[in-house]
Amino acid sequence: MSGAALRVLRAGALTTVQDLGRPGYAHLGVPRSGALDAGAHALANRLLGNPPDAAALETTLDGVALRALAPVTVAVTGAPCAVRVSGRAAAWGAPVRLRAGAELEVGRAESGVRGYVAVRGGFCVPPVLGSRSTDLLSGLGPPVLSAGTVLPVGPAGPDPVRGADVPALPGMPGELVLPLRPGPRADWFEPASIAALWRAEFRVSPASNRIGLRTEAGTRLVRARGGELPSEGMVLGAVQVPPDGLPVVFLADHPVTGGYPVVGVVPAGPALDAAAQARPGVPVRFVRAR
Repeated sequence: MSGAALRVLRAGALTTVQDLGRPGYAHLGVPRSGALDAGAHALANRLLGNPPDAAALETTLDGVALRALAPVTVAVTGAPCAVRVSGRAAAWGAPVRLRAGAELEVGRAESGVRGYVAVRGGFCVPPVLGSRSTDLLSGLGPPVLSAGTVLPVGPAGPDPVRGADVPALPGMPGELVLPLRPGPRADWFEPASIAALWRAEFRVSPASNRIGLRTEAGTRLVRARGGELPSEGMVLGAVQVPPDGLPVVFLADHPVTGGYPVVGVVPAGPALDAAAQARPGVPVRFVRAR
């Protein structure tokens, strides 16, 4: 560790430490976890010259407030928001230098849901199974942040701080379009239901979380067969259909097995990043993945 650290002054609705997660342990019953918006997490680290697997903070809706206990450089990406340093406006999506004692205030998301706060050197909390991610489903990793928590910072790497690839502020999407690869259990549903899936419009449910994006108010998928499906392995982006017929898109903290049929899988990439930022009420459509 570098000796630098940040203290949490305001933890926000839900702020966790996240890196690239724990893929490869499903056979041990360990979920993958990791940042929900992988693109925003990667951008925050690139801005600071961090390696891609450096741990950052993932905020939810109302941001976080931190005090630098030594000089550090930070960057805020993800959901656009106001950023202030000791009361003065600072840049979103760019490296920001904090002096010792300076207070960083990451405000409420103006659009989207999740913000990312990275620090040069990464947050150096103890790793569990090779990852510093908080997993809400299994409880692995550091606890959800609370006021007073001190977060140590690792040593800075050799890469320079830069900001050339920062995009324009993303806006709230009018709808969430998710590419879907049918299977492995699409045959558990009526052919007419599968055909209707490509025309249906759902909405993001308020019950969505890091485990999955739940849908509501769409065309309910009707099963072609009854009975129970033995639990089988689940992957990131699996679209499971519970008895109510409304699809659930599994996100980073998804369970490693499940007993409801999976109608298809949303490939990892920009679509799942967008799902991480979709607020309740946003329309959702599924299209055939190319």
